[in-house]
Amino acid sequence: MAPPVSEKLEEKLVCSICLELFRVPVTLPCGHNFCKHCIGGHWHKQEQAPAGAEKGYTCPDCRRGFQQRPALEKNVTLCGVVELARDGKARVSGTERCEVASSELCPQHGRPLELYCEDERRCICCVCTVRRCQQHRRVLFEEERSKKQALLEESLEKALEELERIKRAMQELEERTHSIKDSSEGLKSVILSKFALLRKALEDSQWWTVARIEQEQAVALGRVEEDWSLLKDRLDVLSQHQERAQHLLACPDHRTFLQEFPLLPPPESLEALLPMEFDAASVFKPITEILAVISRLLLEDLPGSVAPKAPDPMGQGTVQPEEPAVKVVAPVPECKLRAELLKDHRNLTFDPETANKYLELSKGNRKAKHGRGTVCRRQEQGPHFVPWQVLCTQSYSQGHHYWEVRISSHSVILGVTYRSLPRERQQGHKFNIGLDGGSWGLQVREDCYLAWHKGRAEKIQELLYKNLGVSLDYGKGLLSFYGLGERTQLIHSFHSIFTEPLYPVFWLCEGRAVTLCLREGAGAGAAAELPPGLSQAEWDPDAGAGVECGVLTRNDEDRHAN
Repeated sequence: MAPPVSEKLEEKLVCSICLELFRVPVTLPCGHNFCKHCIGGHWHKQEQAPAGAEKGYTCPDCRRGFQQRPALEKNVTLCGVVELARDGKARVSGTERCEVASSELCPQHGRPLELYCEDERRCICCVCTVRRCQQHRRVLFEEERSKKQALLEESLEKALEELERIKRAMQELEERTHSIKDSSEGLKSVILSKFALLRKALEDSQWWTVARIEQEQAVALGRVEEDWSLLKDRLDVLSQHQERAQHLLACPDHRTFLQEFPLLPPPESLEALLPMEFDAASVFKPITEILAVISRLLLEDLPGSVAPKAPDPMGQGTVQPEEPAVKVVAPVPECKLRAELLKDHRNLTFDPETANKYLELSKGNRKAKHGRGTVCRRQEQGPHFVPWQVLCTQSYSQGHHYWEVRISSHSVILGVTYRSLPRERQQGHKFNIGLDGGSWGLQVREDCYLAWHKGRAEKIQELLYKNLGVSLDYGKGLLSFYGLGERTQLIHSFHSIFTEPLYPVFWLCEGRAVTLCLREGAGAGAAAELPPGLSQAEWDPDAGAGVECGVLTRNDEDRHAN
C-alpha cells in the first residue's frame, strides 16, 4: 500500500542534516535547502579544519564547493509550507497524544512506542522502524518482556542466595571475632597471672637467698672473730711469758734465778684451730644451677618460642632432631655484631706454668703447638696439665670480654674454666674441659661441634671455621662462641651463674696449633705491648693470621699438622 500524500510531503520537508522538519529553512546557490542552524554548524566545522587541509565550503547533499561562504537568506515560501505541515501534523496526532502518556511516545518523533529494537536496546515507534531500525532485529514488547523477566528473576534468585551467604559469613566472622577476643583475653590473663607469680617467686627467692648468704656470712665472720679473739688473748699471754722469761734470763744471780724459775711455768700449747672455710658457691650450688636453667629458658628458649616462625624455604616443614640434639643457628650480620664485639676485645697470652709438656709455646706465649711426641724443654714447676691443655694468664670476674683465636685444624677445644680445673686426666677422656660444673668448652670435631658442660655434650651442626671468637659477659652469665667467616656466625651460647674468676683454656690434639689473635689498642692483656728484646716477628710469628677468615676442610689437618 502506497504511503499517503501527507507522508511524502513530510519527507520532502525534512532537513538532511538533523532529519527533522525545517527550522528557519535557507536555500544554497546549488538549490538544496537546510536549517539555517544546521548548515551554519556544518560550515563552522569545515573552518576548523587543520592547517594544510583544503579550505572551502561544500553542500552536504551534492558536495558542490564554494570559495566564499554563501550569504544565507530565509526561504519564506518553504518556511510557510513547513509551518502548515507542522500544524497539520499536530492536529492529526493531537487526539492520540491526549490519550497516550508522554513516557509512551517516541522522544524524537512523538509517535507511540510500539516495538523493541534488540540491536539498539530501546523501544521504537513506526517512524524509527522505517528510518533508523529498518535492518535491525525488532520484536514485540510481550516477547522481549518474557525474556528479560526470566533473566531478572534468575538474577534476583542468585542475589538472594549471595545475600544469605554473605550474612552467614559475616555472622561467622563476628562469632570468630568474639571467640578470638575471649580466648586471647583469657590466655593473656593466665599468662599475666603466671608471670606475676613467677616474679613474686623470683623476688621471694632472691630475698631469701640474699638473706641466707648474709646469714652464712655473719656466722662465718662470727667464727673468724672468735678465733681472732682467742688468738689475741693467747698472744697477750705469750707476750707476758716472753717478757718474764727474758727478764729472768737476764738475772746474774744464780740463787734468784733458781728461786723464780718454778714461778714461771711453761706456756700451755694452744689447741689447733679448725680451718675456717667459707664456700658460698658450694652452699648455694643447687640455687645457682636452677638460676642457670631459668636464665637459659628466659633468655634463649622463651624468646625463640614466642617469635614468629620463618617459613621453611624447602617446603618440608620442621625437621625433628635425633639424639644427640642438633642445634642449627642462623647467621648474624658481621657489620653489626662483630663490630660491637670488637669493642671489648682482649689480647691474651698463654700461661707456661700450666702448659702440658708436649705443648710448645712461642716466645710471646701467643701460639701453642702440640708436637708429635716431642717433649718441650720447660722447667717442671707449677701446676702443669697432664692432658694436652693450657690456661691463659688473664682471668675475668666482671664485665664483658671478647677474644679471637685461629686454629690450624679440627680436634681442638676452647673454653673457660675456674682456676680449680683438675690438672690430672679424667678417666675415659683425653681432656677435662667441660666435664665438671666449673668449666665450659666447645670442641671442634671433623664434622660438627660439641658443647661440653658437666660431662654432657650438645651436638651442633655448623660450618667449621678456622677463626673463632669467644664472648664472655660475666655479669649476665653468658658465654658465646662465634665462627668468623664472611659473616659472623653464632655457634653456641652457655647460660650460667659464674662465682669465680674465669680463665680461657685450650686443648690441642697432636699436630694442632692455636694462635691468640692480637688487636692493637685492646685492653686487659699483657700482649698489648712487646716484651723487651723481642721483635714483632719473634714474639708474634703469626701476626695478621687472626684477621684471615675461612672454613676448615678435611685436608686442613694434613696441611697444618706439620
